[in-house]
Amino acid sequence: MTVPAWLRPMVDAAKDLSTHERLAMPPPVDGSARNSAVLLLFGESDAQPDVLLTERAAGLRSHAGQVSFPGGTIDPDDTGPEGAALREGAEETGLDPTGVDVLATLPPLWIPVTNYAVSPVLSWWRRPSPVRVVDPLEVASVHRVPLDELLDPAHRFQVRHPSGHTGPAFRVRNLLVWGFTAGVLARLFEIAGMDRPWDRDRVEELPSWRAATPRTEGPPAA
Repeated sequence: MTVPAWLRPMVDAAKDLSTHERLAMPPPVDGSARNSAVLLLFGESDAQPDVLLTERAAGLRSHAGQVSFPGGTIDPDDTGPEGAALREGAEETGLDPTGVDVLATLPPLWIPVTNYAVSPVLSWWRRPSPVRVVDPLEVASVHRVPLDELLDPAHRFQVRHPSGHTGPAFRVRNLLVWGFTAGVLARLFEIAGMDRPWDRDRVEELPSWRAATPRTEGPPAA
Protein backbone atom coordinates (compact mmCIF):
# COMPACT_ATOMS: atom_id res chain seq x y z
CA MET A 1 0.00 0.00 0.00
CA THR A 2 1.44 3.36 -1.07
CA VAL A 3 1.14 6.40 1.18
CA PRO A 4 2.71 9.86 0.71
CA ALA A 5 6.07 10.57 2.31
CA TRP A 6 4.63 13.16 4.72
CA LEU A 7 2.27 10.56 6.20
CA ARG A 8 4.85 7.79 6.64
CA PRO A 9 6.27 9.15 9.97
CA MET A 10 2.80 9.05 11.53
CA VAL A 11 2.17 5.53 10.25
CA ASP A 12 5.49 4.35 11.66
CA ALA A 13 4.80 6.10 14.96
CA ALA A 14 1.34 4.54 15.16
CA LYS A 15 2.75 1.07 14.60
CA ASP A 16 5.34 1.65 17.33
CA LEU A 17 2.53 2.72 19.66
CA SER A 18 0.83 -0.61 19.19
CA THR A 19 3.69 -2.37 20.97
CA HIS A 20 5.87 0.17 22.80
CA GLU A 21 3.78 2.97 24.30
CA ARG A 22 0.30 4.42 24.52
CA LEU A 23 -1.14 7.87 24.07
CA ALA A 24 -3.07 7.49 27.32
CA MET A 25 -4.00 4.99 30.02
CA PRO A 26 -5.44 1.63 28.90
CA PRO A 27 -9.08 0.69 29.59
CA PRO A 28 -10.01 -1.20 32.78
CA VAL A 29 -9.12 -4.88 32.61
CA ASP A 30 -12.64 -5.86 33.72
CA GLY A 31 -14.02 -4.97 30.31
CA SER A 32 -16.54 -2.49 31.69
CA ALA A 33 -15.57 0.32 29.31
CA ARG A 34 -17.75 0.94 26.26
CA ASN A 35 -15.85 0.20 23.06
CA SER A 36 -15.77 2.86 20.37
CA ALA A 37 -13.58 4.04 17.50
CA VAL A 38 -12.66 7.29 15.78
CA LEU A 39 -11.42 7.85 12.23
CA LEU A 40 -8.10 9.69 11.94
CA LEU A 41 -8.43 10.37 8.24
CA PHE A 42 -5.51 12.12 6.57
CA GLY A 43 -5.71 13.25 2.97
CA GLU A 44 -4.59 15.92 0.55
CA SER A 45 -6.58 18.91 -0.62
CA ASP A 46 -5.05 21.38 -3.09
CA ALA A 47 -1.78 19.47 -2.63
CA GLN A 48 -1.84 20.19 1.12
CA PRO A 49 -1.90 17.42 3.75
CA ASP A 50 -5.02 17.67 5.87
CA VAL A 51 -7.14 15.84 8.45
CA LEU A 52 -10.90 15.42 8.59
CA LEU A 53 -12.60 16.94 11.65
CA THR A 54 -16.22 17.51 12.61
CA GLU A 55 -17.88 19.99 14.93
CA ARG A 56 -20.53 18.35 17.07
CA ALA A 57 -23.99 19.87 17.12
CA ALA A 58 -24.71 22.35 19.90
CA GLY A 59 -27.83 20.49 21.01
CA LEU A 60 -26.17 17.19 21.88
CA ARG A 61 -26.38 15.99 25.48
CA SER A 62 -22.63 15.42 25.78
CA HIS A 63 -19.60 17.20 24.30
CA ALA A 64 -21.87 19.63 22.46
CA GLY A 65 -20.02 21.94 20.10
CA GLN A 66 -16.69 20.17 20.47
CA VAL A 67 -14.43 19.50 17.50
CA SER A 68 -13.78 15.81 17.08
CA PHE A 69 -12.81 13.01 14.74
CA PRO A 70 -15.74 11.17 13.16
CA GLY A 71 -16.54 8.17 15.30
CA GLY A 72 -18.78 6.42 17.75
CA THR A 73 -19.69 3.17 19.47
CA ILE A 74 -18.62 -0.13 17.91
CA ASP A 75 -21.80 -1.95 16.93
CA PRO A 76 -22.15 -5.75 16.90
CA ASP A 77 -22.33 -5.75 13.09
CA ASP A 78 -19.10 -3.75 12.71
CA THR A 79 -15.89 -5.48 11.70
CA GLY A 80 -14.09 -4.19 14.79
CA PRO A 81 -12.79 -0.65 15.31
CA GLU A 82 -11.92 -0.25 11.61
CA GLY A 83 -15.44 -1.02 10.46
CA ALA A 84 -16.98 1.22 13.10
CA ALA A 85 -14.70 4.16 12.24
CA LEU A 86 -15.46 3.90 8.53
CA ARG A 87 -19.19 3.50 9.12
CA GLU A 88 -19.34 6.48 11.46
CA GLY A 89 -17.26 8.54 9.03
CA ALA A 90 -19.76 7.82 6.27
CA GLU A 91 -22.77 8.45 8.51
CA GLU A 92 -21.45 11.75 9.85
CA THR A 93 -19.78 13.26 6.77
CA GLY A 94 -21.05 11.34 3.74
CA LEU A 95 -17.55 10.20 2.76
CA ASP A 96 -17.13 7.14 0.53
CA PRO A 97 -15.35 4.50 2.67
CA THR A 98 -14.17 2.61 -0.43
CA GLY A 99 -11.69 5.44 -1.02
CA VAL A 100 -10.14 5.07 2.44
CA ASP A 101 -7.20 2.80 3.30
CA VAL A 102 -6.80 1.82 6.96
CA LEU A 103 -3.10 1.99 7.85
CA ALA A 104 -2.99 1.26 11.59
CA THR A 105 -5.30 0.92 14.58
CA LEU A 106 -3.93 2.35 17.80
CA PRO A 107 -4.50 0.65 21.17
CA PRO A 108 -7.75 1.69 22.91
CA LEU A 109 -7.52 4.89 24.95
CA TRP A 110 -9.64 5.14 28.06
CA ILE A 111 -11.72 8.25 28.71
CA PRO A 112 -12.63 7.91 32.41
CA VAL A 113 -15.30 10.63 32.49
CA THR A 114 -17.43 8.77 29.90
CA ASN A 115 -15.93 5.28 30.39
CA TYR A 116 -15.29 4.87 26.68
CA ALA A 117 -12.40 2.80 25.33
CA VAL A 118 -11.63 4.61 22.07
CA SER A 119 -9.58 3.01 19.29
CA PRO A 120 -8.13 5.63 16.89
CA VAL A 121 -8.02 4.25 13.33
CA LEU A 122 -5.27 5.93 11.31
CA SER A 123 -6.23 6.05 7.63
CA TRP A 124 -5.19 7.46 4.25
CA TRP A 125 -7.77 9.13 2.03
CA ARG A 126 -6.53 7.49 -1.16
CA ARG A 127 -9.53 8.65 -3.21
CA PRO A 128 -11.14 11.69 -1.54
CA SER A 129 -14.88 12.13 -1.86
CA PRO A 130 -17.10 15.12 -1.08
CA VAL A 131 -18.00 15.57 2.58
CA ARG A 132 -20.87 17.42 4.19
CA VAL A 133 -23.10 17.52 7.24
CA VAL A 134 -25.37 14.49 6.92
CA ASP A 135 -27.45 14.95 10.10
CA PRO A 136 -27.45 18.52 11.52
CA LEU A 137 -28.81 17.17 14.80
CA GLU A 138 -25.51 15.33 15.27
CA VAL A 139 -22.91 17.35 13.36
CA ALA A 140 -22.80 21.14 12.96
CA SER A 141 -19.97 21.35 10.42
CA VAL A 142 -17.34 19.26 8.62
CA HIS A 143 -13.80 20.45 7.94
CA ARG A 144 -10.66 19.34 6.12
CA VAL A 145 -8.03 21.15 8.18
CA PRO A 146 -4.52 21.50 6.69
CA LEU A 147 -1.79 20.04 8.89
CA ASP A 148 0.33 23.13 8.21
CA GLU A 149 -2.25 25.22 10.05
CA LEU A 150 -2.45 22.81 12.98
CA LEU A 151 1.35 22.71 13.27
CA ASP A 152 1.71 26.49 13.07
CA PRO A 153 3.09 27.55 16.50
CA ALA A 154 0.80 30.60 16.45
CA HIS A 155 -2.19 28.26 16.52
CA ARG A 156 -1.04 26.14 19.45
CA PHE A 157 -1.39 26.57 23.20
CA GLN A 158 -2.57 24.81 26.36
CA VAL A 159 -6.17 25.07 27.53
CA ARG A 160 -7.21 24.82 31.18
CA HIS A 161 -10.58 23.34 32.13
CA PRO A 162 -12.31 24.67 35.29
CA SER A 163 -11.54 21.30 36.88
CA GLY A 164 -7.85 22.26 36.73
CA HIS A 165 -6.93 19.83 33.93
CA THR A 166 -4.60 21.39 31.35
CA GLY A 167 -4.07 19.92 27.89
CA PRO A 168 -3.01 20.81 24.36
CA ALA A 169 -5.23 22.84 22.07
CA PHE A 170 -5.31 24.28 18.57
CA ARG A 171 -7.22 27.28 17.25
CA VAL A 172 -7.71 27.07 13.48
CA ARG A 173 -10.39 28.41 11.14
CA ASN A 174 -12.54 29.65 14.02
CA LEU A 175 -12.44 26.19 15.59
CA LEU A 176 -11.13 25.40 19.07
CA VAL A 177 -9.70 21.88 19.07
CA TRP A 178 -9.14 20.55 22.60
CA GLY A 179 -9.68 17.51 24.82
CA PHE A 180 -9.31 14.02 23.37
CA THR A 181 -8.99 15.16 19.74
CA ALA A 182 -6.26 17.71 20.44
CA GLY A 183 -4.45 15.26 22.71
CA VAL A 184 -4.30 12.56 20.04
CA LEU A 185 -3.14 14.98 17.34
CA ALA A 186 -0.54 16.65 19.57
CA ARG A 187 0.97 13.37 20.75
CA LEU A 188 0.98 11.85 17.27
CA PHE A 189 2.66 14.93 15.80
CA GLU A 190 5.25 14.81 18.57
CA ILE A 191 6.24 11.16 18.33
CA ALA A 192 6.25 11.36 14.51
CA GLY A 193 8.81 14.18 14.72
CA MET A 194 6.51 16.68 12.98
CA ASP A 195 6.30 19.21 15.81
CA ARG A 196 7.52 22.77 15.39
CA PRO A 197 8.65 24.60 18.52
CA TRP A 198 5.65 26.24 20.20
CA ASP A 199 5.02 28.03 23.47
CA ARG A 200 3.91 25.36 25.94
CA ASP A 201 3.68 28.01 28.66
CA ARG A 202 0.85 29.77 26.83
CA VAL A 203 -2.26 28.72 28.75
CA GLU A 204 -5.79 29.91 28.07
CA GLU A 205 -8.94 29.25 30.08
CA LEU A 206 -11.52 27.06 28.37
CA PRO A 207 -14.51 29.23 27.34
CA SER A 208 -17.29 28.77 29.86
CA TRP A 209 -19.90 27.56 27.37
CA ARG A 210 -17.58 24.74 26.35
CA ALA A 211 -16.72 23.92 29.95
CA ALA A 212 -20.40 23.42 30.69
CA THR A 213 -20.39 20.15 28.73
CA PRO A 214 -18.85 16.99 30.24
CA ARG A 215 -15.09 17.08 29.79
CA THR A 216 -13.45 14.59 27.47
CA GLU A 217 -10.23 13.62 29.18
CA GLY A 218 -7.57 13.73 26.50
CA PRO A 219 -4.20 12.03 26.29
CA PRO A 220 -1.29 13.95 27.79
CA ALA A 221 0.65 16.35 25.63
CA ALA A 222 3.92 14.72 26.49
